[in-house]
Amino acid sequence: MTRLIRILGIDPGLQKTGWGVVDLVGSNLRHIANGTVFSNAKIPLSDRLVELHDGLQEVLAVWQPDKAAVEETFVNKNPVSTLKLGQARGISLLVPALAGIPVEEYSPNHIKKSLVGVGHAGKEQVAAMVHILLPGVKINGPDAADALAIAICHAHHSSSGTNLEAAIQKAARR
Repeated sequence: MTRLIRILGIDPGLQKTGWGVVDLVGSNLRHIANGTVFSNAKIPLSDRLVELHDGLQEVLAVWQPDKAAVEETFVNKNPVSTLKLGQARGISLLVPALAGIPVEEYSPNHIKKSLVGVGHAGKEQVAAMVHILLPGVKINGPDAADALAIAICHAHHSSSGTNLEAAIQKAARR
């Protein structure tokens, strides 16, 4: 019997953190939901982080994922921006971890390669593959599209791990 695994993908950002939820049943993917958590640029950084925290907690409460995946931060030319993005990324890692949900991290190139086959694919190519892999999906913005790509990337790795585990168990019974 194939088990359903609900995966939350998170594309961290200080102003906009994208999220996407997919179900993996065997090797089949199904879109569940996607969206963006916003923070107000006019309030102090600490309050913005609270907004991201609370928004992601709400996503967890509504969609109840089994696993989560977060995009790794790349270094910007502006070190202050990189530090702020790192803080938003910390919230993206912390919220599911506090809920007891295992969190994996993937580099942007790894995510692109998992979906498109090329590590330096453009955003349009990634979004096109999300539409192909999740037929009929209505994506709520570019950050949500990236989050769905992260969830799909993790689903590919989860299913290969599941297949490996099944093969090991089968071999052990022989």
